[in-house]
Amino acid sequence: MSFPDTLEIPEPILEIARTLEKAGFEAWCVGGTLRDTLLGYPQSDYDIATAAMPEQVQALFPKTIGVGIKYGTVGVLDRKRELHEVTTFRRDVATDGRHAVVAYGVALEDDLARRDFTINAIAYHPLRHEWRDPFGGARDLESHLVRAVGDPAQRFREDYLRILRALRFAARFDFSIDPQTWEAARAAAPGLTRLSAERVRDEWFKSLRTARSLTQLVSLWKEVGAAQAWIPELGAQLGSRTDIPEPPPGERDPVLLTALLCSSPAAVLKRLKASNAETDRARGLEAGPEAPGGKDERSVRRWLAQTGESADDLSALWSLRQGGEPPWGEAVRMIRRRGDALTRTDLAVSGSDLESLGARGPRIGQMLAELLDQVLEDPALNTKDRLLDLARKLK
Repeated sequence: MSFPDTLEIPEPILEIARTLEKAGFEAWCVGGTLRDTLLGYPQSDYDIATAAMPEQVQALFPKTIGVGIKYGTVGVLDRKRELHEVTTFRRDVATDGRHAVVAYGVALEDDLARRDFTINAIAYHPLRHEWRDPFGGARDLESHLVRAVGDPAQRFREDYLRILRALRFAARFDFSIDPQTWEAARAAAPGLTRLSAERVRDEWFKSLRTARSLTQLVSLWKEVGAAQAWIPELGAQLGSRTDIPEPPPGERDPVLLTALLCSSPAAVLKRLKASNAETDRARGLEAGPEAPGGKDERSVRRWLAQTGESADDLSALWSLRQGGEPPWGEAVRMIRRRGDALTRTDLAVSGSDLESLGARGPRIGQMLAELLDQVLEDPALNTKDRLLDLARKLK
């Protein structure tokens, strides 16, 4: 792959680069944004690497945020208050497989040498239109190859998350993984257990959202040993299926996809320290039932009442597994359009109304449940007068 003569860099990035260069500090566009641009994916922001120290960056710009200051990253706010990351050239001086201690005062080539893969170790000077590619990233982009910078075993020992990143890039771009990089990743896979659950979760979610092929992603996680370390349930839900559905990347819901790909998705998300809301959604998907007993409105009403907030997730999961809209979709729309009662709070009477009839204590809840049961059969019963008449007979 040959580099283009110039790239269209947004003006706020050019302004940051001009400010840094005018002060005597090199400023280069680096990282994944360049990779994606070269692969034809439109980009609106670019990270900048610079010779300026973090405190010098802060001094040069009126509005900054220390987004990752201990790692040398300063967020610079442009005139529209949009944030752009500027990171000091650095090299690793100590790593433990999870975090790195970095040193500044190094050259661009040193900064690129500490990066994970060659396709991420490319730099472009936005003012002079010069390229730096000391590790053959352009060649690997052209060859559709994920290859570690330098010694792959060392790269993975520095940060075991790079194993999962290799899988994500391979699945996102439909790239192969360089054989030496692959063998080093497999050998280092036991180190994945040393990562925090949050970092693994974020990488898993990113992978689900971006993978061109979920089939490839599942296969890579299992073959490298990542599934064994973190998601042993991966693939169990699929049985012998090899044709995993492939929703468009822009429509990927990590919770639904975890439920599609894994048995016990709630346990998986809890292990990965997903949010309570995400884990609760997974529990709802597990509890089901996945579909109504029939597509008639009465069956669908009872299913909606039983599944509550999980109904839409269950329908979406059915669509993923089966393809197309669920056969009960139109009934759901009709029920919601009319506003049929599905919960006790939707009823035209309340506990206070039943108290006025003499109901007391637990019997109030029982009566509301019995009234809802009748309304689920016949929504026309949901008027105050009719429900009160029914309630008098229930006393």
